[in-house]
Amino acid sequence: MSKRILMNAFSQCCPTPQSEGQWKNPRDRSVPGFNDPEFWIDLAKTAERGKFESLFFADIHGVYDVYAGSMDAGIRHGVQVPGNEPTILFPLLARETKHLGFISTYSTTYFEPFLTAKLFSSLDHFTGGRVGWNIVTSYLSSAQRNGLGELMEHDARYDKADEYMDVCYKLWECSWDEDAVVFDHANDTLVDPSRVRKISHTGEHYAVEGPHMCTPTLQRTPFLIQAGQSPRGFAFGAQHAEGLFVLFQNPAKARAGEKTVRELESAAGRDPGSIKLMQGIGVVVAETERELTQKLERYKSYAAIEGLLALFGGWTGLDLSNFKPEDTMDAFESNQMQHFSSFFAEIDPDRVWTFADMCDYMKLAAISPLISGTPDRVADELERWVDEGGVDGFNLIPVIQPGTLEDFVDLVVPELQRRGRMRTAYPTGPATLRELYAGEGKARLGPDHRARNVTISPS
Repeated sequence: MSKRILMNAFSQCCPTPQSEGQWKNPRDRSVPGFNDPEFWIDLAKTAERGKFESLFFADIHGVYDVYAGSMDAGIRHGVQVPGNEPTILFPLLARETKHLGFISTYSTTYFEPFLTAKLFSSLDHFTGGRVGWNIVTSYLSSAQRNGLGELMEHDARYDKADEYMDVCYKLWECSWDEDAVVFDHANDTLVDPSRVRKISHTGEHYAVEGPHMCTPTLQRTPFLIQAGQSPRGFAFGAQHAEGLFVLFQNPAKARAGEKTVRELESAAGRDPGSIKLMQGIGVVVAETERELTQKLERYKSYAAIEGLLALFGGWTGLDLSNFKPEDTMDAFESNQMQHFSSFFAEIDPDRVWTFADMCDYMKLAAISPLISGTPDRVADELERWVDEGGVDGFNLIPVIQPGTLEDFVDLVVPELQRRGRMRTAYPTGPATLRELYAGEGKARLGPDHRARNVTISPS
């Protein structure tokens, strides 16, 4: 039996999540749509029509200000700004849909764990268990200058995040008994105090007494996604994640990464294969080759190179404003540019990549691989990523909104369903987001997850 493909619709509450410049495209409705709840309702309904697992929101809390030493390019081109808070949308979107899950990026750097636990429990209640958390440790210095946490060295951020997660787990998994709310009229008791506990956590970074503010939700702990492919990021993901948002250059690199993740899962005492690998992918699809060529040319004509370089600079901390189109990638001296030189070289080892080549590659869906073709060719390539690369599904990176998602749902999903690769129906009854990923009857974390093994001292 063929492996079923999981699908998330990737977005961000801003005009251009990754394909900078597409706001100029008259077929893109994200301006002014990103400020309009109806725009997001429409996007969610389209994803549900395609039987997607979730609508996945990225998020940042600062501006991209590395390029030319200024925020001007990032502001001018709308590089993930202006941006609204996505979690506020979730109860509304849940009311307008029946099955689709909702995942938001939320930073361990910017928010205290007590507040994070309360937020995601509340959202899980208000959506009927359809919420996930994309856990990130953040990197923007501009966010630090906004008073949003200390910008720490890379691995130290993850060390702190390990403790952060344990605090959340104690609040979600240990603080309230399932039957703590008793509605005892005779004894004038709404909540039995003996069934609610403080967590009394004292660690290197956090001191949190508790108890948790919320009753247990259908999932208790929200579905957990993590994004980060450094060795320390993968190690963190093996401890905490149920899904990893990954960006591999090709299926061969994905297979090597999948092997690493499975080894780390085993070392963490988890069942290998329980973590779902969700590859970021851009897709441009059309019914004919002629239409496809026209669509690609039209999309590329709106790309904003300066905006893409501002985005890249925010991700890497590298100011690319002085590089020339003919500069070769392997000539760049910094460690980070050497890393990205290797990243691009592995896309096509026989090619000498120039700076201009890098810019052209990033025009649509940034550094995510781009699949373009007719529906059958796109389906072939997605199957190759799954069968040869070992990924479990995809975060669909938009070129335009909602057009990219609509094209995929109308043209590619029927072909994948015909091949038995995507679900044709959701579970018959209400299902949590975790159940959409792991299977019916698995609303809670399994016993091998770190969250199920935290303990608290008796109050």
